[in-house]
Parts: sequence; structure tokens; C-alpha cells
Amino acid sequence: MAIEGPEKESKIEIIKRESRYLRGTIKEALQDDKPMFSEENAQILKFHGVYQQDDRDLRLKLKKEGKDKHYIMMVRARIPGGVLSPDQYLVFDRLADEYTDYGTLRITTRQTIQLHGVLKGNLKKTIQLLNEALVTTLGACGDQVRNIICCAAPGDEPFRAEMREDLLALVDRLGAKTNAYHEIWLDGEPVRLSEGQTEEPLYGEVYLPRKFKVAMVPEGDNCIDVYDNDVGLVAHLEDQHVVGYTVLVGGGMGRTASDQGTYPRLASPLCYVSRKDLVDTVVDTVTAIVTIERDYGDRANRRFARMKYLIDRRGLDWFRQEVEARLGRTLEPPRPLVWHNGADHLGWHRERQGFSYLGLYIPNGRIRDTETMRLKSVLRDIVREFRPTVRLTTQHNVILSDIPDELRPAIEQRLRDAGVPLPNEVSTVRRNAMACVALPTCGLAVAESERALPGLLPQFEQLFNELGLSNETITIRMTGCPNGCARPYNADIAFVGRSLGKYDVFLGGSRLGTSLNKLFKELVPFDQLVDTVRPVLEAFVREREPGEDFGSFCRRVGLERFRDTEPTLS
Repeated sequence: MAIEGPEKESKIEIIKRESRYLRGTIKEALQDDKPMFSEENAQILKFHGVYQQDDRDLRLKLKKEGKDKHYIMMVRARIPGGVLSPDQYLVFDRLADEYTDYGTLRITTRQTIQLHGVLKGNLKKTIQLLNEALVTTLGACGDQVRNIICCAAPGDEPFRAEMREDLLALVDRLGAKTNAYHEIWLDGEPVRLSEGQTEEPLYGEVYLPRKFKVAMVPEGDNCIDVYDNDVGLVAHLEDQHVVGYTVLVGGGMGRTASDQGTYPRLASPLCYVSRKDLVDTVVDTVTAIVTIERDYGDRANRRFARMKYLIDRRGLDWFRQEVEARLGRTLEPPRPLVWHNGADHLGWHRERQGFSYLGLYIPNGRIRDTETMRLKSVLRDIVREFRPTVRLTTQHNVILSDIPDELRPAIEQRLRDAGVPLPNEVSTVRRNAMACVALPTCGLAVAESERALPGLLPQFEQLFNELGLSNETITIRMTGCPNGCARPYNADIAFVGRSLGKYDVFLGGSRLGTSLNKLFKELVPFDQLVDTVRPVLEAFVREREPGEDFGSFCRRVGLERFRDTEPTLS
């Protein structure tokens, strides 16, 4: 493959090139007694689904004691579409207890599970046990196509099974093929390649310039924020069957606060592909798109390596022509899209005759036991006894599916006895709020998020109640840095960490995930966040047009009139 770009590659590119298809010296490092990996191996570990971190709460204490950091690993699985069997879920539950510092599971906004606080000495056993349950971590992180997400709602409509089939076909085509994963973690034998063969026919020895995200959703139900992905596939339905997909390209949430040349972007409609021949249309089209990013993405400056910057630099017309050249056919124009819903699938819903599913609210995606709510324990007991399929959502909630209708009262009672509220007992504010992990484990975090949002939500509940907005769907999202893992930039209200205790405030996104918000105020202290937003919410109540939502109101009236307003202290 011919890779375009400056002669000077970034340091990460050199590490990838010299890694021997993701081997590095990881296998050897697992045998030493050091608590951490080298910088080079830490970069390659990401492709294996592992981030090397340290407990930042302990940094200062350990430094004063003259000790090194407390190194820990975050292990992230690849779970296509977020679907787990009961036994697979129970393996995660057991691993959290046996091999992590925190004893918790963290559902991510990409329908997978992270185990935080795994020590280096327990890393291989953790990954082996996941693979014994037919769960891999290869492809969960790194510069490759990551976990492919899809609307998690189950049902007996034919289109759901068809989308699942298409998703798995994409996973098979776009997944890394290196044998390094099996050699390192599963004690597999090195594979001898014939002359002319390559270990990575799609990725080559340097993989992609940056991470690459793919998402699938049925038209009308944007529960996954499909526009936030490098590639979005929107299924068009006729008689409850998928007839084809509109392909969206160039989405991405990440930005760097200090670099105005970086920005979040929503994906642009590129084309329509029929489903009549899956491999020759949908899978080949997405593969062609991935190879364009592989060949033309920026490999010198990682800030600009996502595909959104390539598309904006070259233009969508150039990109479309490049896809057509690689496919050898003309692309059909994209179809118009209509959206009705952006909320998660919480509560009880009919799944099929005699069976229901329950969408369960998980505070900030963290499955754990507390003094007042034994969430982890009760989920383990329900899964062990009633054997539901476990589905993870991109709003980091859980769906328990395949539940016989006669078992619904028993499951509700189990949840109540454990102090776990049913979704209709959770405020609208909380159901529409998300936070990233941030401190103490994320190395990129500059501010609190998951640990801070719970202190903010009661204030918003009080304010919404005061303004008569308690039943209004207004999305609130918080991140510990500008990278945007909790998808803040298309939320109605977003708080993006800039420094410890201070946040940039963004307003005016869309509850349907179809509009970006705008920067409202910078470096607002945590204790002033609610009061900073209050004047805009008060104006919304006074001036909204019939049926107008908060994001639409902000975009219609603009934010300039509010920027000089001092916070109304409550």
C-alpha cells in the first residue's frame, strides 16, 4: 500500500512499524517482575485491549514516600453490538472480584466492559479467562476498527437479526488478523506464512493512523449517536426488513482545547448501499472507506489523524470518488433520514410472544455494590438464576432480554430488595445523563467526571422541578477532558474538563444526536456550573415555541445574549 503524508512519522507510527504485527516484547515483559511495561509495549498493548494506567489518587502519597506509581491495567473487551450470554457476563463479574483493585465493572459508551485496576501479574490470566468464555480483547483499543456498535434493543422483527448478521460480517472483515494475540496471551504457536502472504492483509504493518469507529442503527432510532462515528450505517426498513443502508462518514467527538484546528464533527451522508448482496455492497463499501483512511490519514500529527480531518482537507467529493475507484462502481446517492428517538431503551418492553426485556438504568455505567444499592450482586444473582441475555447499550445501561413474562414480578422484587430503582423510578435528568470515567484511572483526565456528576445531578433535578422541566428530555454529559468519550459535543448541556475543578460549558446540541452544541463559557468552576446554565433554561421556559426542545431553542435564539450574564446564584 502507498501511504501518503510527510516523510516524518510520529513516534507511535515507528513503534507500530517495529512491533512485528503487535508483538513488541510483551511476551517477554510478562515474565519479568516489573509492575509496568515499557512505553513501547504500553502503546502496542492498546491494540490488545489493554491500557497501562496508575491510580492517580495515590500519586502524591507514593511520591512523598519515595515510591513509584501504583501501576494498574485497564482491560477492555470487544463485544460486537454489546451482546453477552449469561455465562459470559458472569465471567466478567468474577474477574472484577478476583483480579481488579476496584471490584467493579464499567460499561462503556461503545457497548463493552472495562475492568479497572488489573495488576500486571494478573493480566494474562484475566485475558485467558475471557477468551475461554469466547470474549476477546483484541481490537477493543488501538489504531484499528474498534468495537462495532449497534442499537441494543432486542425483538422479533426481522431487521434486528439482519442487522446482527451484517454487524458480524463487518467484524469478521475488519478485525485484526495478527497471530500475536494468540502467541502472547493464549500460548499459541507462531504461524509460518507462505511467500507473498501477510499477517495483516487489511491493515499492513502500521495499521491505521488513529482509532476508527463504526456504528449501525435502524432509521428513526438514534439511541447510539450514529453521527459521532467514522462510519455510520443507517438501516432503511421495508416490511420490517433491511433493504439497505445510508452510509455516513467522518464523525468524531475528539478535540484538543489548546488547538483551535481540532474540532468535533458529525458524520456526513455519503451514499446508499443495497443489502441484496451483503458482501459486495455493505462490507466492501466500509472496507474501501477504511483503506482510504489507512492510505491517506495523517501519520505525522495524531491530533489530525482521524478520518474527519482527511475528509475536510480533501473534500467529500474527492472521498466519494476514491471510494468508487476502489469499488469499481458508482455509488448511489444517500437517502434522506428521519429521526424520532434518541433515548435509551429503558424499562419493560415486549420482545416477542411471551417474553419481555428490561432496560435497566446503571448510574454512570458503573456496576458496583454500595451501602444503599447492591447493583453488582443483584445483577449477578438475576443472571445466574434467570439466565437472561445481557445487552450493553451505548448510553452505558444494561438490557436484560429473553425474560419470560411470568418472571417479571420476581425480577422486579429482586431489584427492589437490593435497592436498585426501576427506570420509571429514576428522574428524567438522571436517565439522560452520562459521564466518562476520568479520575483516578484515566491518564488523560484533567478534571473529575464520573465521580463529579452524581453531585451535580440533584442540583439539576431541583432546578428542573422549579422551572417545570422535570419531564423534559434534556441531555447532560460530562467529560474529564476534551477528548469526548461521553459524547458531550452533541448533548443539550455538556461540561468538558479543562483543569481540576473547572469546565468548559457547551449548550445547544440535540436530543436526537443530529446537531453539535456550541461553546458557551470557559473554565467555569464546578460549584457554578448549574447557576451558569440557569439563565438559559429560564429563558427557554419563557420563550420556547410550541413543541420546541432545549437544543433547538439554543440554536434558534443563539447564545450570545447570555454570555455576559453573571451566574444567578441559587
